[in-house]
Amino acid sequence: MSTFAKTISIKNKKAYFEYFLLEEIVAGIQLTGTEIKSIREGKASFVDSFCTFINNELFVRNLHISEYRLGTHYNHDPKRDRKLLLNARELRKLETKTREKGFTIIPVLLFINDKGFAKLKIALAKGKHSYDKRETIKKKDVEREIERSKDY
Repeated sequence: MSTFAKTISIKNKKAYFEYFLLEEIVAGIQLTGTEIKSIREGKASFVDSFCTFINNELFVRNLHISEYRLGTHYNHDPKRDRKLLLNARELRKLETKTREKGFTIIPVLLFINDKGFAKLKIALAKGKHSYDKRETIKKKDVEREIERSKDY
């Protein structure tokens, strides 16, 4: 049993609608003390966040982690670039894939594992067209109707 009573799991719901997720990888994330405290309170948002390579290292950009409420002048910048911790083989694989046209890396899920470390699930993704999005909406509507009919 883990020592954390409340499990933190923050999803990027928009990613499933906007992109085809081809491959998912769990990465560690380099944080400061006040950032991990804010995440444990559930104060993070994925709006417009994405991953990019800077000097052969993978960083997540625009991941908003709110300032810690009890932080002093040591508090962090909410939208700073945060380094993702992956091994060299995974980094090379992702970098070659993102050089292909249409592929990007997006954060999908931010969670705290059973050891208490913050992890970020990232996905290699390809953008959907508007007609693909309509198909996704139709599938959700059909699933919703099936669930409703089971209730009666």
